[in-house]
Amino acid sequence: MDNNKPSALAQIIRERRSVKTGYKNIPVPQELVLELLNDAVYAPNHKLREPWRFIFVPTDAKQLFALEMAQHYPDDMFENRIKYFNEPDAYLIIVMTVSDNQKQQDEDYGAVSSMIQNFQLLAWERGLGTVWKTNMHIYDPKVKEMLGVQAGEKIAGFLHLGFYNEAPEGKPRTPAEEKFTVYVPTYDL
Repeated sequence: MDNNKPSALAQIIRERRSVKTGYKNIPVPQELVLELLNDAVYAPNHKLREPWRFIFVPTDAKQLFALEMAQHYPDDMFENRIKYFNEPDAYLIIVMTVSDNQKQQDEDYGAVSSMIQNFQLLAWERGLGTVWKTNMHIYDPKVKEMLGVQAGEKIAGFLHLGFYNEAPEGKPRTPAEEKFTVYVPTYDL
C-alpha cells in the first residue's frame, strides 16, 4: 500500500460535502435510507444504548411537510420557509433520547453525532447528498408535537437528502499538526 495515497475511506471522508442546494428532484428511496441506516448504526455508543430513532419524510410527502413546517414560522417568513422546506428531495429527522445524567447525555449525543457522520459518508459514497441542519424549529414544542417527539426525547437535527447535480466546492481544513500538542508529565516517576 502506498503510504502517501489516502485509503478509499480517507478519500470519502475528505471528499464528502454538505449539499444544501442543487438537488435533482429525484425521489429518495426509503429502501436506500434504511440500507444506509443499517450500516450507520454501527457507530460507537456507550453500553449499546442506541440513543436514536428516525423519522423519514419521503419525496412524495415533502410538499405537505413543507406546508406544515412553514406554519410554525411568523407570517412574514411563511413563503420563504415553504421554498426552504421544498428544496431537499426528502428528510431524515434524527430523534435522540434525553438523559438527566450529564455524562450519559454527552455520551449519547456523541453516539448520535457519530451515527449521523456514518450516514453522511455512506450516502456520499452512493451519490446521495446530505446536510445536517439544527435550525431553531428543532426546539419548537409544536414541531416536536407534529413529529411525535415524546417526553424524554429531543430532535438532534434534520438531515436534508437529495441526489445532487454538482458537488459543492470543498474548503481546506486546518492541518492537525496546528492543533496538536503532546502531554508532558509534570511529575517524575
